[in-house]
Amino acid sequence: MLVLGDVHANDPENRRALAAAYAAADADAAVQVGDLLRYDLPIPTWFVAGNNEDFDVVEVLRRGETVEDAHNAHLLASTAVDLQGIRVAGLSGNFAPTKYDQPRDDLSGDRRRHFVREDVERAKQLDDVDVFLTHEAPHGLLYYGYDPGCEPVDEILATVDPELCLVGHHHRHAEATVGDTRVVSLAPAWERYYALDPDTLALSWSDTPGS
Repeated sequence: MLVLGDVHANDPENRRALAAAYAAADADAAVQVGDLLRYDLPIPTWFVAGNNEDFDVVEVLRRGETVEDAHNAHLLASTAVDLQGIRVAGLSGNFAPTKYDQPRDDLSGDRRRHFVREDVERAKQLDDVDVFLTHEAPHGLLYYGYDPGCEPVDEILATVDPELCLVGHHHRHAEATVGDTRVVSLAPAWERYYALDPDTLALSWSDTPGS
């Protein structure tokens, strides 16, 4: 299974790198951790929305409807899918303290990029999750002179207890164990792409061609 970090495919060079990663991986399915910005994809790809997306497309996908220009793009928004023998779930969006307690329907424009409490509570109800995707990091994974972790993500991992959590947003590879969960922050797709073994949940990576 192909695993991709942030893409930012509105940039032509990043779009070419995305195509190169798909071609090199030669996989049947993919998962991606947000900031995708391209939704017409060569193979079925399950992704969580980041803070940089076409939010009109994301909102239609969130409602479970189809988008003409979103071929093979499937949104995980506090939902789960059974994929190649494992259960993959995800939380879409990033955290804004001032918006967290608002109803999702009250968010408009670019503010639709955030997750809210109702999204987190719904994610915490998911069960039998093997791999959880999130754009925000939990505490204990990254450090920039401060820990950029997000408490709602901490809550989800403590409740859902996935074996593996894959994180976007930070554009760097890092690994940690948070509770009982192995957590991996992914390098961006223009640097490397990853492969996930569904039998063991082992994660390997290769340089993206042309990077």
